[in-house]
Amino acid sequence: MSVGRAYIKPLTESLLAILIGALIGAIVLWASGYSAVDAYKALIVGALGSVDGIAETLSKSTPLILTALTFAIGARTGLFNIGAEGTVYFGAIAAVAVTQYLQNPIAGMLGGILIGALWALPAAALKVYRGVHEVISTIMFNWIAVYIVGWLALDVFYNPKDPNSTLSIPQSARLHLLIPNTSLSWAFIVSVITAVIIFVIMWHTKLGYELRTSGQNPTAAKYGGINPKIAAIWSFVLGGMTAGLAGAVQVMGVPPGYAITQGLANVSGYGFDGIGVSLVGRNHPLGIILAGILFGMLNAGATQMQQTGVPLEMVKIIEGIIIVAVAVPGLADLFKNLFRRGSK
Repeated sequence: MSVGRAYIKPLTESLLAILIGALIGAIVLWASGYSAVDAYKALIVGALGSVDGIAETLSKSTPLILTALTFAIGARTGLFNIGAEGTVYFGAIAAVAVTQYLQNPIAGMLGGILIGALWALPAAALKVYRGVHEVISTIMFNWIAVYIVGWLALDVFYNPKDPNSTLSIPQSARLHLLIPNTSLSWAFIVSVITAVIIFVIMWHTKLGYELRTSGQNPTAAKYGGINPKIAAIWSFVLGGMTAGLAGAVQVMGVPPGYAITQGLANVSGYGFDGIGVSLVGRNHPLGIILAGILFGMLNAGATQMQQTGVPLEMVKIIEGIIIVAVAVPGLADLFKNLFRRGSK
């Protein structure tokens, strides 16, 4: 199979699955008494119909791309790492803390990356040395992160002038906006560059080869001189780095607060949503960029969609349907075969 076909086939299947999901979503809208045409039109116009809409779409996609990379790296290594959610919290609070002393964006992002890598190590050690399943450990560490970061936000790095947020990222450490008066900053560029770097690591380096081989066949990897335990640790660490970066850029690049808001509201949910983005992107870094923008579009267009009377929950239902459509093995092939039979 040629390289071009290797990418075109899964891309075509994902696009077809997305269309299937959108069709099923339209049926759900119709059955719920809403106009699918008006709802989808409002969604597209709200997300792509203006410069502000496009900026919001790309801004919303930024943390999703980075957390999706966390899950994808694990999936390619044969792991079900769902610890991105808690790592995002730590990345955000690290950026707040570091930039109070080192007031530049590089320091803030490095702080998020470093704490993300460190927070990934306990789950990695439990998996490798004690055989604890990563789903159990990462779920528990997510909850631990909620309370630790919640305490840090409320009692340590709280803003004395605003009890609803932490200290703000200093002006000199904020990521500059790409389009003035929008929420689109250099954070989006950082997320795309990170996805490309992960692609290069996973498909064009010795480390990436070892990670993917361990995921495909640990026994064969051992015979090939690869240590699956080391591969698992690297998988957790790389995933922790991207999720920590997601938290850092979320507070460093999104106006107007440039801080963690009460209840971690502006940094929560991205780790779990990133799982869906990764699945839609076929656990491939380049596919994740496109999938992240798709989910960013759904989130950005939700407000406009609500103006047609469709509740926000319905947008989430459509997202879920699309994920299921992509995740069900062979669903796209099934519909292609039905279409071919119908055309005969």
